[in-house]
Amino acid sequence: MSERYAKINRKTRETDISLEFSIDGEGKSQLDVQVPFMSHMLELFTKHGLFNLQVTGRGDVEVDDHHLTEDLGIVLGQALREALGDKYGIKRYGSMTLPMDETLVTVAVDLSDRPHLEWKAELPKDRVGTFDTENVHEFFWKLAVEARMNLHIVLHHGHNTHHIIEAMFKALARALDEATEVDPRIKGVPSTKGSL
Repeated sequence: MSERYAKINRKTRETDISLEFSIDGEGKSQLDVQVPFMSHMLELFTKHGLFNLQVTGRGDVEVDDHHLTEDLGIVLGQALREALGDKYGIKRYGSMTLPMDETLVTVAVDLSDRPHLEWKAELPKDRVGTFDTENVHEFFWKLAVEARMNLHIVLHHGHNTHHIIEAMFKALARALDEATEVDPRIKGVPSTKGSL
């Protein structure tokens, strides 16, 4: 199996991002991102998915964190899609119900080439530190669109906003780790259509 790796650069008047992503990694990250909360979430995502991720991200954070957070979702989604290649032999589906203290979150993914985000979560607070929590939905939405995957995120219960968001990123990592796993029993791609 060839290395499942992608390098993506995105530069606009609002952001400048360079990202390298390996599906079959060791949970190692090198992150230089101007939004500390997102850097923390990406580190967790990398560790719990056993991916490798390098990101340098600059943006107009003097305005707010929106543009950089949104574009991180875009670039990571593009990298995931490129790294998957023809998706030969992958499991395609993955899900994880993850507890974190008082919080319980389920994330399910289908690497179907049909982008959709289903979001069933009300975040208790508008901010975690200096980070606007509405940007979490923006990140996941753009990630799903650019990776061309079905992404379902359901918050069952929880009242600590940091715990809820952290559980989402950890559960996504575990779900993607499962969905991207190559199963030697699968010949071709797991679809009766013959392609994903």
